[in-house]
Amino acid sequence: MRIGEVAKAAGVGVETVRFYERKGLIAQPLKPVNGGLRCYPETAVMRISFIRQAQELGFSLGEIAELLALKSEPDADCGDIRRRAQDKREDVDLKIGRLRQIRASLTALIDACPGEGALEFCSILEAMEPRAQNVSGADATQAKQRNVES
Repeated sequence: MRIGEVAKAAGVGVETVRFYERKGLIAQPLKPVNGGLRCYPETAVMRISFIRQAQELGFSLGEIAELLALKSEPDADCGDIRRRAQDKREDVDLKIGRLRQIRASLTALIDACPGEGALEFCSILEAMEPRAQNVSGADATQAKQRNVES
């Protein structure tokens, strides 16, 4: 198969195939000595499909390279892959937790915003502005006391 045929069969662009080659995820066929076009084995389509599916599940290209290496390692077993999937699920759970925090913060900002008026008084922009940090501990203590008294 030519590169365009592989790309089409795998549902990706030619540049994606080349990118995967540069990353070492798929092997680039040797150029024929007579100067013809490179021919890819049909297994290249399956490998690209595997890469795409793993990306859909949140695996990075580095992690995918590790999965592919494990896949061809004779001593590896299903438990090795299961542990990788469990680690990825934990990463996803952490990201979901962080996204929930972000969503809650955005909801609070939106709820506090009057939705009209001059930008210089925008509560959302104001909340995102960096706050001046005091240099000395005494200044920080005084600032905390002022906030408590307010």
